[in-house]
Amino acid sequence: MSLKYAVLAALLDGEASGYELSKVFDVSFANFWPATPQQLYRELERLERDGLVEARFVRQERRPNKRMFTLTAAGREDLRAFAAEPPRRPTVIRDELLIKFQAMEDPEAARALIEERMTWARGKLDRYERVRGRLLDGRSEEEHLRDSDHIGPYLTLLRGISFEEENLRWCERVLAVLKQRVAAR
Repeated sequence: MSLKYAVLAALLDGEASGYELSKVFDVSFANFWPATPQQLYRELERLERDGLVEARFVRQERRPNKRMFTLTAAGREDLRAFAAEPPRRPTVIRDELLIKFQAMEDPEAARALIEERMTWARGKLDRYERVRGRLLDGRSEEEHLRDSDHIGPYLTLLRGISFEEENLRWCERVLAVLKQRVAAR
């Protein structure tokens, strides 16, 4: 899958500037499809060229003018067709930390890496919980899932939360193993 469909999906909620899209990616898409602002701007240009999004210029005082992007009918149809297809391949883990652990010999260095990963996971969980609060907007999860027009962002947020919770469980297990190994020496 390319960044194309992530950008099209991000525009389902309406018009957005490239800057606004990068913020959306930071809080909702980053847990499963990260992208830099530069990648987003390049993709928006391609999507506009392909007729899948259209842009309009907004003049601003005291700030540079900005472009606001919206999905076209062709963009919605392309996204709808993509969403109906089964994934091409199953999910894979691609994690630099796991490569480091394959080669790790120093338990102290390993502990430091795990503690850093735990800090990142907790930080992401905190951000995800803030996003969850904004999405629910005072409603219960059941009300939101029953009544919202668009539940995809919430369901993908739940996946990000469970992913980071599993990262923390794995890190805790690794720390326990490292502690036992150091104590046994």
